[in-house]
Amino acid sequence: MFLRLDRFISERTQYTRSQIKELAKKGLISVDSAVVKSPDAKIDSQCTVEVCGKIIPSQKFKYVLMNKPAGYVCSTSEHDGQNVLQLLPPELRTKNMFPAGRLDKDSLGALLLTDDGSLAHSILSPKKHIPKIYIVKLDRPFESKYIDIFNNRLKLSDGHICMPAKVRPVNNSEKLAFIQLHEGKYHQVKRMFSEVGNNVNVLMRVTLGGLILPEKLHSGQSMELLHKDVENIFKSLDFDSFCLNFSAVFSAILINM
Repeated sequence: MFLRLDRFISERTQYTRSQIKELAKKGLISVDSAVVKSPDAKIDSQCTVEVCGKIIPSQKFKYVLMNKPAGYVCSTSEHDGQNVLQLLPPELRTKNMFPAGRLDKDSLGALLLTDDGSLAHSILSPKKHIPKIYIVKLDRPFESKYIDIFNNRLKLSDGHICMPAKVRPVNNSEKLAFIQLHEGKYHQVKRMFSEVGNNVNVLMRVTLGGLILPEKLHSGQSMELLHKDVENIFKSLDFDSFCLNFSAVFSAILINM
């Protein structure tokens, strides 16, 4: 596939067309190791393009997994306060990047950022019902009755009837629990626990479909995803097995918060 050099760079970076033109004039853009000073030059999309000595990835879209900290909003507007895009290092940003989904300002954990609108639409589509697992720290001890209540289409105070949800306590911690949802209504996890007489003090999303938040990805950090990682979003995990295998990993994060 052939396309203009300035378009290739613009779609994959934060550079504007005018900035790309100036960089080309200065000899700071090369294609397959040869300096190219014409921003409208046609190139093969598989060529190796470098700008200021840095290689520009050939794939058109970028997919980034962030471990969102509390205090940041899932927004692209600076008027909303501190937003998650401000946490991204420059090499992971593109002009059209946005959060594909939301986490409340005070919530933590797995958040996908991308510039691929089609993929984001697929992820957010109600028809997909991509499962997400959260770990929560409760105000009061977990009660076994929650398991049946959440699985039997709990009705919220506004009349919304939730899809069946799985929930189970975290081993050796009476106030920590995992919950798996197949939908994402406003403040849904907090509202569900409120309906059964409990409150969520801390909420952390730990999976998106079959994509698990890596233990090595610390709060506020981000990592670029490979295609195989993105494909995992559309897969599902066995909830009980996940809870058994990752209980120690994620409970250690919340237990002292």
